[in-house]
Amino acid sequence: MFIQTETTPNPEVLKFLPGREVLGEGAREFKTAAEAESSPLAKALFQLGDVTRVFFGPDFLTVTKDPDAEWPHLKAPILAAIMDHFTSGRPLLLDATASGHDDDGVYDEDASQIVAEIKELLDTRIRPAVAQDGGDIVFSRFEPATGVVWLHMRGACSGCPSSSATLKSGVENMLKHYVPEVTRVEQTL
Repeated sequence: MFIQTETTPNPEVLKFLPGREVLGEGAREFKTAAEAESSPLAKALFQLGDVTRVFFGPDFLTVTKDPDAEWPHLKAPILAAIMDHFTSGRPLLLDATASGHDDDGVYDEDASQIVAEIKELLDTRIRPAVAQDGGDIVFSRFEPATGVVWLHMRGACSGCPSSSATLKSGVENMLKHYVPEVTRVEQTL
C-alpha cells in the first residue's frame, strides 16, 4: 500500500491520500482523543501523541499536529498507523455516522429556498475546492433578518492562517454574487 502525503496551506496539517476510499461521502472530524473513541484509526492517531485533530474526507484524511511537534518525527508513525488500519480490515467508524452539514434548522419558505441555494453552491463549487487542500466548509445556519451565513471550517481549514481570507474573499464574494440575500459570511467556532 502506497500512501501519498501533501502539504496544506496550514503548516500544522498534512493531508494523507491512501489511494482508496476513506469515508466515501461526507466528512468527519475528531477534535479530541475522547471524540476519536468512535474510530479505531482516529484513536490510533491520537495515541501517537502530538496529534491534535483528525479529519476524514471522501478519499483523504488530514492530521493536525501540536505546534511544538515536528513533521519529520511524526510523519512515519502516522503513515504506519494508517497502513496498519487499512490492511487490518477494521471499520473506519464504529458508530457509522458521517456529517456533511451541521444544522438544517427550520426556515420559512423564502429562507428555505435561500438556504438550499447556499448549500448547493457550497456542495458544488466551494467544498470540492477546499477538499483539495485537505479541508471542508459546511453550512451551519443562515440568519434571514441580517443575511449572515454561518459556516464551519474543518480539517486543514480549521485554524489555517489563510482561512479568514478564503472565507471573506472567496466564499463570501461567491455567495453574495449568486445569492443576493447574503450580506456577510462568518465562521462558527
